[in-house]
Amino acid sequence: MIGGLKKPILNASAVAKIVEVVKRWKWGPELETQLDKLQFVPNMTHVVQALKIINESDALLSLFKWAKRQTWYVPNDECYVMLFDGLNQSRDFDGIQSLFDEMVCDSIKSATQFSAYNRVLKYLAKAEKLEVSFCCFKKVQDSGCKIDTETYNILMKLFLNKGLPYKAFEIYETMEAAHCSLDVSTYELMIPSLAKSGRLDAAFKLFQEMKERNFRPSLGIFSSLVDSMGKAGRLETSMKVYMEMQGLGLRPSAIMYVSLIESYTKAGKLDAALRLWDEMKIAGFRPNFGLYTLIIESHAKSGKLDIAMSIFRDMEKAGFLPTPSTYSSLLEMHAASGQVDAAMKLYNSMTNAGLRPGLSTYTALLTLLAHKKLVDVAAKILLEMKAMGFSVDVSASDVLMVYIKDGSVDLSLRWLRFMSSSGIRTNNFIIRQLFESCMKNGLYESAKPLLETYVNSAAKVDLILYTSILAYLVRCQEEQNERHLMAILSATRHKAHAFMCGLFTGPEQRKQPVLSFVREFFQGIDYELEEGAAKYFVNVLLNYLVLMGQINRARCVWKVAYENKLFPKAIVFDQHIAWSLDVRNLSVGAALVAVVHTLHRFRKRMLYYGVIPRRIKLVTGPTLRIVVAQMLSSVESPFEVSKVVLRAPGDSVMEWFKKPIVQQFLLNEIPSRADILMHRLNILFPTSAPEIRSLSPPKPLISAKAV
Repeated sequence: MIGGLKKPILNASAVAKIVEVVKRWKWGPELETQLDKLQFVPNMTHVVQALKIINESDALLSLFKWAKRQTWYVPNDECYVMLFDGLNQSRDFDGIQSLFDEMVCDSIKSATQFSAYNRVLKYLAKAEKLEVSFCCFKKVQDSGCKIDTETYNILMKLFLNKGLPYKAFEIYETMEAAHCSLDVSTYELMIPSLAKSGRLDAAFKLFQEMKERNFRPSLGIFSSLVDSMGKAGRLETSMKVYMEMQGLGLRPSAIMYVSLIESYTKAGKLDAALRLWDEMKIAGFRPNFGLYTLIIESHAKSGKLDIAMSIFRDMEKAGFLPTPSTYSSLLEMHAASGQVDAAMKLYNSMTNAGLRPGLSTYTALLTLLAHKKLVDVAAKILLEMKAMGFSVDVSASDVLMVYIKDGSVDLSLRWLRFMSSSGIRTNNFIIRQLFESCMKNGLYESAKPLLETYVNSAAKVDLILYTSILAYLVRCQEEQNERHLMAILSATRHKAHAFMCGLFTGPEQRKQPVLSFVREFFQGIDYELEEGAAKYFVNVLLNYLVLMGQINRARCVWKVAYENKLFPKAIVFDQHIAWSLDVRNLSVGAALVAVVHTLHRFRKRMLYYGVIPRRIKLVTGPTLRIVVAQMLSSVESPFEVSKVVLRAPGDSVMEWFKKPIVQQFLLNEIPSRADILMHRLNILFPTSAPEIRSLSPPKPLISAKAV
């Protein structure tokens, strides 16, 4: 020492002295005291060289902390690197974090760029310190220090492996913004990750960039793009990448084949999927259970049953047991195409394998058997379905409905008997449908028990159904069938039947005139709900009364129906200009009664009140024109016949009304039923022989025993 000053010393000697002191005193205040007593002036070069020699992390830190307090201290990147290496070797990550914060402060104070930043981030990432490494990454980013490609890759890999892709993508976006060059590892890491996360455009952009930089994509990159593009429905891009991969001589993996086949199958491009399927098998890969199931069911549902069955047989040969879903899709499509033998074979194979068919499978098979009219086989399947624990009432009713719609009444009745014997019930709607089918086919004996079942199950016969039965009676020719129809009408228990019975009895039994009796019945109808049914009933009833020769009763019914506004627009009085009657919406019987009754009204008004219109019109339409014209021509009417209307001047009609024969005609004193009225109904009822039936006395609707 000269003049109290420390003398300079050679580097090697200074470094050796520093190392000697550190190794002796290790750490703590005593070490710092001994370092302060050194007989020479140290500098950062001495400290850096000493740090290279010292191996213990505590000693390294102690020397570094002492150096930082010296006036000659200068922040040094190499120094930090050695310190971080020592701390990482001793797994002291808290120390690394603390030292990192000091380095950040040094960087801010001296505006120094430290490569040690990358070292810290790598160590923390490899140690899987997620929060700390990301926090340090943000601090490095804020400091403006450059991060190298390797560090970016290590950080992104950490977050991807930990299931945090959004963090990895954030780091990747930072890397892009910093214009950091990507290496092969970056591409290998990010392309599959971006593709799997759905960021397909970004993944494909990197893929194109990778090729432009003459990097060869790996099989993993190709697989991820093919799989992700396919699942996203971008099949053209997926196939383009696949073909490009094959062009490079890379062999597709089984997973890639499965992914492509699934994508094309789900997109409905079965031909392309089948080509890939064949290519996969040629390549020596064995389709898995799921792939077999998917391609069989897809081809079955698209109607390509031959291909589906061929692959189905391959699946069985490969040792796979098809699922109930596979069996069901094949069976249901065979059933839908009407292939009963193939469907039954699949059903038997399915049950023999111990698999339980689903409700849709049973329904499809039963519908097929019903359409093929295989009643016994359908009954067997239905009982097996019941034994499996399914509720079969609806399925059995569906089969019955098929027979009814096909018009197979005998099979419908046979199936209904089977249902009854097996304790299977159906609903009233179907019972009514079958009843109506029996009526339509003239099976009246079979219809009556059905109606009784319908009524006894608390179902009510409505006026429309009752009227439809009465319509069959109107057209009936055989006396035996008439008796059956009378019994069916009685079985309805409808109030209209009591009305019909009362209508044909005498006033002594009714205890009131016919007109009052008819008015009473029609007052009990709810016209808001049953107006259409009431019109239908009036039309059919008037047909029946006319055919039975009961003109007075028929006129009473028409009068009351008109009073209750069932046909409000039928009669029109246009003051002195025109009076008209519109019968276009009426049956033949109703039209004839309406014409007679209305002309009688016109006669009274013209003769008694002296009101004569310019003309009178009878609007008949093309259907009723001939019937009405022939009836009126027998009494020399003045009405001229056109296509849809009978018309006459009021004066001519007035003169016609004065004739005695017309008065008798309008008062229902018809001189000859056969010539004037009754046989004309053959136009509407060509098979009813009304002119013969009308000459016999009215037939009661109930027998003496019933009374």
